[in-house]
Amino acid sequence: MTEMPFVDTDIEDECAIHATSELTIKKKRKRTTGKEMEEGIERKKKKNKQYQPNYFISLPITNPKITGSIQALQDAIIQKDQRLSKAMVRSGSLHVTMLVMHLSSEEEISIAVGALSDSKVFIDDLLKGKRVDLSFQGIDHFRNQVGFVNLAENDHTTLLKEIAETMTKIFQEKGIMAGEERAFKPHLTFMKLSKSTELRKQVKKIDSSLYEDFKNHYFGDEILHRFDLCSMLKKKQPNGYYYCESSIVFGKSHEADLVKEALRRETQALLSRLNQIKELLTSPEIRTKISKELFEDRHNSNSKWKSCIDSESPNA
Repeated sequence: MTEMPFVDTDIEDECAIHATSELTIKKKRKRTTGKEMEEGIERKKKKNKQYQPNYFISLPITNPKITGSIQALQDAIIQKDQRLSKAMVRSGSLHVTMLVMHLSSEEEISIAVGALSDSKVFIDDLLKGKRVDLSFQGIDHFRNQVGFVNLAENDHTTLLKEIAETMTKIFQEKGIMAGEERAFKPHLTFMKLSKSTELRKQVKKIDSSLYEDFKNHYFGDEILHRFDLCSMLKKKQPNGYYYCESSIVFGKSHEADLVKEALRRETQALLSRLNQIKELLTSPEIRTKISKELFEDRHNSNSKWKSCIDSESPNA
C-alpha cells in the first residue's frame, strides 16, 4: 500500500534544511543558463518526489534523566516565549534518527523489516558485548529553525556513527532508498518551528538567548539498547512515540535500571519509616503514652469480660 507524501512530520524538515543548505552552496559554485537551471530544477523535483523519506530508523530515548532535563529546558523557553509551546517535541517522541528512507509499498516495508533484522548481527559484532553510553550535552541548532541537544564526541559516539554507516549499507544492498548524501550527525531534537504552520508565520527564527542557560548543560546518558523502524506518517502511539513496524534489541536498557531504582527507592522509604518508628519508641513520653493506652485497653477488656460473666450467672 503506497503512503501519501508527508506534509509536516517530525523528521523531514531537518533533512530539508540540510538539503537546502547544500543546494545554496552548489548554486554559488556553478553558474548556469536559464534553460539549464529550469531543467535542473525539474530533475530535482522529480528526484525529490521519488525519494521523499517516509520511514526512519529511530534510537528511542528512554532515560528519565534526559527526558526530565529536556522538559525543564522546554519549560524555561516557553516561560520566555509562550508561542514556542507549539514547537516543542513531546517527551514520548524523543529519539535520535539513525537514517531515513522511502518505502513505497508493503513489500518494501517487509524488505526493510528484514534489513533491520539482518543489521543486528553486524551491530552485535561491532559492539562485541560492550555497553554503549551516549552522553547528551550542550545545545545547537540548524539554521535557527531546529533546536537540538548534542551528543558528546567520544569513542561511543564514533561507534554509533559506524553503526549508522553499516545499517545504511545493509538497507541499500537490499534495494531500499536509504540514507542521505550529507554526513551523519547524531542529535536529539527538542523543538522545531515546522511543527506549526501558524507558528512559522509568527516566528522566523529561534532566538538562541532563550536557551542560553542550558547551552552547555549535561542532560544525561542513554544506554544503546534498541533500534526501531518507524513511520513518519502513521498514527503515533498513545505515549507519543512513532508507529513502529519492527525493532531490534541488544544490551541492557534503562527499563531494567528503572525497576531496580524503583525497588531501591521503596526499600529506602521503608527503612526511613522504620527508623522514624524506632526514634518514636525511644521517646519517654511516647513510651508512657503507649503503656497507658495498653493498660486502659487491658482494664476495659477485663471489665467487659467480668460483665459478660456476671450477665451469664444464674444469680444475675
